[in-house]
Amino acid sequence: MKKPTSPVKATTQAFIEIEDVKDDIVLLKDFSANIVIEVGAVNFWLLSTEEQESMIYAYGSLLNSLSFPVQILVLSKKMNISSYLEFLNGKINILRDETIKKRMTSYQEFIKNIVKKNTVLEKRFFFVIPFNPLEMGVSGMNARRLSREYVISRAKTSLYPKRDHLLRLLARVGLKPNVMEKQSLMELFYELYNPAPTGRQLAPVETYTDVVLTSG
Repeated sequence: MKKPTSPVKATTQAFIEIEDVKDDIVLLKDFSANIVIEVGAVNFWLLSTEEQESMIYAYGSLLNSLSFPVQILVLSKKMNISSYLEFLNGKINILRDETIKKRMTSYQEFIKNIVKKNTVLEKRFFFVIPFNPLEMGVSGMNARRLSREYVISRAKTSLYPKRDHLLRLLARVGLKPNVMEKQSLMELFYELYNPAPTGRQLAPVETYTDVVLTSG
């Protein structure tokens, strides 16, 4: 009697929708693509009332002036400050002035108490500009038949003017935009799919070897 075999289960590669990352273009498996712009945060509550109103008005004008769709993404994760506490502890150990040492120790305890009583979150903000294969016309209806390089080149032609326009608008609002390149994109996706409280940093992505798993 031949033993029944269990069906082949989908691998992680089949689960992840990302097909490739080229320069600053993220290509998905359906051959749609996007550009990701990370925007620095602003401590809104430290601004004066006039500055707050001005920023709200400028941000509203930014959204109303867009002639193409964007996705606004906010990532929140619990911040790990153990390395910062270790840094403070190292500084305290080498201090000779007792007064400064006492104040540093008090500050260290203050930080520990904040973490115990409250959840300290790290927030990151992103603008995502999408590209749909249908923008290529009739050929885009069967984008999977096209070469990956061709789709990426057409995506760049469509996305780069939108990217530059959005960068100018964000700068006018007083925000600091940064277009994410391959290294930073890979680190972002790695953190999303491999969450770790301690945080990890990838080596240069060009040093890695691609491994493709097959059912065979």
